[in-house]
Amino acid sequence: MAKKITTHNQVPGIHDSHDYISWLKELKTKICSAQIKAALAANSTLIDFYFDLGQMIFEKDAIWGSKLLEHLSKDLRKEFPDMQGFSVTNLKYCRLFFQYITIRPRLGDETGKNISPQPGDDFHAVPVSGIYQLIRQLPWGHIKLLIDKVKEENASVYYINQTIENGWSRDILALQIKSNLYAREGKAVTNFRQTLPAPQSDLAQQTLKDPYMFDFMTMSQPYNERDIENQLIEHISKFLLELGKGFAFVGRQYHLEVGETDYYLDLLFYHIKLKCYVVIELKNTKFIPEYAGKLNFYLSAVDSLLKSADENPTIGILLCRDKNKIETEFALRDINKPMGVSEFTLTEILPEELKGSLPSVEEIEADLRELGKDSD
Repeated sequence: MAKKITTHNQVPGIHDSHDYISWLKELKTKICSAQIKAALAANSTLIDFYFDLGQMIFEKDAIWGSKLLEHLSKDLRKEFPDMQGFSVTNLKYCRLFFQYITIRPRLGDETGKNISPQPGDDFHAVPVSGIYQLIRQLPWGHIKLLIDKVKEENASVYYINQTIENGWSRDILALQIKSNLYAREGKAVTNFRQTLPAPQSDLAQQTLKDPYMFDFMTMSQPYNERDIENQLIEHISKFLLELGKGFAFVGRQYHLEVGETDYYLDLLFYHIKLKCYVVIELKNTKFIPEYAGKLNFYLSAVDSLLKSADENPTIGILLCRDKNKIETEFALRDINKPMGVSEFTLTEILPEELKGSLPSVEEIEADLRELGKDSD
């Protein structure tokens, strides 16, 4: 008697299941009736479909187990050969997408903790969270990145809003997440509440970050403020990206003449949304109170010589390598011009002579092996 060969369509437990066959038919009908093939060009329709697909997969996970995605991927790609998005990996992301949106505090849960939805829950009884209406405006690649990298809902909403507002590509979004922009924005020490009216002070506060991350630059010691300034201008597009939306570059070492004396501002910008000039001074040292006094003078000069009557007061940003928060707050307390102090970081290259004095990876491994022998 010939040995019976089990094919893909004869795998017990899934394809022999009447429930699976019925469910697959329902899914195929849903795809056809919604004319997904033609609608894939519309991003929000695609995202809605992936969300629904993710829910359907999630609800069947407990029934058919780990092999579900593999079989479903083959069946869907066979039925819809011209459509993309039915790989096992993408089906996994659809399921994760559904879970990403529907994780919420369960009604009646005394702990108030976020609990993942469970198969059998009545999802339609609980409205989809507000984050969904935002996230469906993003391309699928952006959403997968958020699923992988951003777990906290407030951070997700922040990055979604920023992406929509600034038109970030996926690579730019990945860069901003990596630099932890959510935790840095609005964290600079400033005196804006005392020196600017409420609407503008809030916006100005959110405009500044702490720290600023200039890791697109590579510097080797010794270097000074002018060296940093040169590289920032050389990488002006990345510098503007780190500063944030609304900054327009005016000039470097910008010349002002006050009382027949020449002064030069490190960097001068104009902020379109704030409608004001922004003076940036670089200090490759820890903050000291004297820096605030000099910047205050520069702001007065710009207000007198450049600012027009319909523009807002000039803002100053002092970028230092380090600062003491309490000392900085004291230094800004009685300054009458709006300014903020932030730290900045950059990538430093080790000098060749120092590199030679450091142990190699092989030497470190050898030392660890010796330590292991000694401990035996």
